[in-house]
Amino acid sequence: MLNPFPDLLALGFVAPTLLRLAVAVVLFYLAYQQYARRKEIAALRPSIGASFTLAAIVFNTLVGLTLVFGYYTQIGALLALLGQAYGLWANKRYPSVVILPNSTVILLIVMALSLLLSGAGAFAQDLPL
Repeated sequence: MLNPFPDLLALGFVAPTLLRLAVAVVLFYLAYQQYARRKEIAALRPSIGASFTLAAIVFNTLVGLTLVFGYYTQIGALLALLGQAYGLWANKRYPSVVILPNSTVILLIVMALSLLLSGAGAFAQDLPL
């Protein structure tokens, strides 16, 4: 079957860039929501709550920054994938503090896996070997 828009195939290198930016925006949103609900999240496990919340905020922010700038994109995508896999477990264990629904988390996992397999795309600091 013929492609209806063959000229757009020349822009295929931009697709991973759009995925990188979309995952980064969601990670920044997640960090912001965790910051806004930090007391509620810290109350779930008083012994490690405050330090865990701070670590989660820093983790999401740093992974989001690596994806925005395209610096070590595959490592950032792997970390995002692992973080969202933990998010699936946390949504099940702590339903009172769900920030993102499971469907969104699964979509982020698929997007991070796609970035892990395809690379950084255009406008990134990573250089393909």
